[in-house]
Amino acid sequence: MSKFKSIVNFIREQYKTDDFIPLHAPVFRGNEKRYLNECIDSTFVSSVGKFVDRFEEMMCQFTGARYAVACVNGTNALHVGLLVNGVEKDDEVITQALTFIATANAISYANATPVFVDVDKDTMGLSPAALNNFLNKYGEISNHGYTYNKSTGKRIKACVPMHTFGFPCRIDEIADICKIWNISLVEDAAESIGSFYKEKHTGLFGDVGIFSFNGNKTITSGGGGSIITNNEGLAKRAKHLTTQAKLPHQWKFVHDEIGYNYRMPNINAALACAQLEQLDNMLKSKRDLAEAYKAFFAQENIKFVTEQSNAKANYWLNTLILEDEAERDAFLEYSNQQNVMTRPIWDLMTSLSMFKDCQYDGLENSQWLYERAVNIPSGVS
Repeated sequence: MSKFKSIVNFIREQYKTDDFIPLHAPVFRGNEKRYLNECIDSTFVSSVGKFVDRFEEMMCQFTGARYAVACVNGTNALHVGLLVNGVEKDDEVITQALTFIATANAISYANATPVFVDVDKDTMGLSPAALNNFLNKYGEISNHGYTYNKSTGKRIKACVPMHTFGFPCRIDEIADICKIWNISLVEDAAESIGSFYKEKHTGLFGDVGIFSFNGNKTITSGGGGSIITNNEGLAKRAKHLTTQAKLPHQWKFVHDEIGYNYRMPNINAALACAQLEQLDNMLKSKRDLAEAYKAFFAQENIKFVTEQSNAKANYWLNTLILEDEAERDAFLEYSNQQNVMTRPIWDLMTSLSMFKDCQYDGLENSQWLYERAVNIPSGVS
């Protein structure tokens, strides 16, 4: 218990408060109110307006992507990312069981079935070794060039790795494997704005990448998401689908396929633009906090998750690895009783009733992390 008390006291020192400390609260210190007022005064508060265009331009500038498509949230962005890559009913999509449920939900929205493979312990993201082992065991490339699952007979159309808590997975190795098997790569970079792998922003290794700007993310637009890609055709189709598949016309309502009302409202984009202007400073503040945590937990002999040598993480949620499930639960109970918000990692997707019958490998590392990983306060101080 003294160890837990020491941790809570150190967290309070970082935030300089005796009040409740949330896991990751939004911070508004820039042009948020000014841009929101501009948006309201313009009367363009819905899905058309200058801030939507500006937000997409700023996303391209920051990430280095050629194209960005604003969406109403990250889950919808992932849904569209799968659709534009040709995921169809009864296809399979390989992903990780250790993820937020939105990843698996979006696959289900596309009427596809998730297949779960293990993660690496150090990145907490999809393991290229596990992916390779699964495909070598179950994958078979047909005469048409697609990969099929020998055990189910279904086409494996896409792979969705997730950069867990903003820590880049070994995405280049995953991309190489997907190319060999002709599997589309859709990066779930929802949590990783500002994270880089080998000096390349997350979301740019696959056919498309998606981000979330929910209220608990590094920067927020209240609700909001984005697709990024270097493929012009995929970008155009994504924008078409997110705007109800409406064809341009001065007055007619002409739609050429089933589309979706997934376009980010201008009022949310106004908030997003103001937040993006401050992103570099926020990332620095979060990195400073992570460095302080790193030094403290090294002294306490507690495992603190850090970025890999070839990665630069945004440290969206700082993460501890405790001894076992019992210590995890004891710490969660103590810290939350002390008004310091901490949370366990997500339940494995295979433990949920909706996905319990999906195919999966051993998930040994996923289970190990589930029993030990805890998020501690990580917001900009």
